[in-house]
Amino acid sequence: MGDARAFLTHGRELPVRRAVDERVQDWNEVYQPFDADALRTQASRCMDCGIPFCHNGCPLGNLIPEWNDLVHKDEWERAVDRLHATNNFPEFTGRLCPAPCEAACVLGINSDAVTIKQVEVEIIDRAWAEGWVKPVRPTLTTARTVAVVGSGPAGLAAAQQLTRAGHTVTVLERADRIGGLLRYGIPEFKMEKRHITRRLEQMADEGTIFRTGVDVGGTGEDAMSVDELREQFDAVVLAGGATAWRDLDVPGRELDGIHQAMEFLPPSNRVQEGDLDESPISAAGKHVIIIGGGDTGADCLGTSTRQGAASVHQFEIMARPPEERASSTPWPTYPLQYRVSSAHEEGGERVFSVNTAAFLGEGGQVTALRGHEVEMVEGRFTEVAGTEFELPADLVLLAMGFVGPERGTLVEQLGVELTERGTVGRDAGWATNVEGVFVAGDMGRGQSLIVWAIAEGRSCAAAVDAFLQGSTSLPSPVTPTTAPQR
Repeated sequence: MGDARAFLTHGRELPVRRAVDERVQDWNEVYQPFDADALRTQASRCMDCGIPFCHNGCPLGNLIPEWNDLVHKDEWERAVDRLHATNNFPEFTGRLCPAPCEAACVLGINSDAVTIKQVEVEIIDRAWAEGWVKPVRPTLTTARTVAVVGSGPAGLAAAQQLTRAGHTVTVLERADRIGGLLRYGIPEFKMEKRHITRRLEQMADEGTIFRTGVDVGGTGEDAMSVDELREQFDAVVLAGGATAWRDLDVPGRELDGIHQAMEFLPPSNRVQEGDLDESPISAAGKHVIIIGGGDTGADCLGTSTRQGAASVHQFEIMARPPEERASSTPWPTYPLQYRVSSAHEEGGERVFSVNTAAFLGEGGQVTALRGHEVEMVEGRFTEVAGTEFELPADLVLLAMGFVGPERGTLVEQLGVELTERGTVGRDAGWATNVEGVFVAGDMGRGQSLIVWAIAEGRSCAAAVDAFLQGSTSLPSPVTPTTAPQR
């Protein structure tokens, strides 16, 4: 703790977002560079608490007071070592995580929390710039082989840990590029894909094998049968995510112009990758309605704005959260409160306490949405009389979350059991009911945060290593029994 009074003498400060008129003209990340001296000051606000509740807030158990102190002392290379001790991909979490660590910061009880997330991302960005991030190759190799099915954050974390433990690890991805939702579900303005590419280069240098265009359990030309999977690998980690989206069963759902968010966002990302000249599902010149008030809805909002939408409305069935932490979510829990993302600053209208009753159309194309306001009565949403409305809509995007992993050939052919929630069941050791098959991330947990995915990938890797070798020295930050479902 370099400055015992810094939390009293310095306020919380974050980098400034680029001007709206500028950033909506491109797809680059929205933040301006943050001054290194200002960052050291922010790191000095950490109180090095006797009981650092930020550790508990972060599923990864990040050593936050340690690397805050090292940044304050200008010992950046040591700081990144402490950061990597618990987190394989801080450049991902530092951009995409909602920072439950900050919600649990002791300073946040009666003041503004330490800017933990910003310190984290600045450490790793500097480490990459300085060339401090090197391949970590195993000192010993085993004769064991592991398949990781799915290349999102859980799968990549498990793969990197198991490769470093000396196993031959192959990541199988059915898409044409590695990264899962990080690659095709997260817009460039939230995380430029160069961050994924350079981390994958490190992993390849360490020995991880990547195979794209492999549909495990599928039936097409790019398919790999489950029998082949089991024959070729000693252990399998299922990390395919919770990709089965929630739909909206109301009259008019069959009309053209109504799409799931994950039908809309990936083509936009492919344009940025150079695969397409323009997206086949574009908001350009259209009246757009987004149903769902979460992060995915905000991603659709920012994308629609950049594509040139005529208007954008984002609907949320829940009531507008309070400006400050709600009493129902006291410290150190993650607070229910009103938040404004960069996409919300750029335009569009947010509408709370509203329900969609039907879609209207002409000639098979959606033209409007019919809805009404709702209020919570005895735990149920109830229509508010006299609040019916119709709103023009040329494009409707459903961003209502995900209900679990896709049901289909992979799950069925493997014979893994599902929970009542529709996720892949696992025991306290991350193992499914099928010998040698493990599951990590959203596929077993359900839709959740990137930090939970990485933490589960690391813990699952330790379980797989123990299964293959009889014991393990890999860290295991969480267990399925202690990781509450979201």
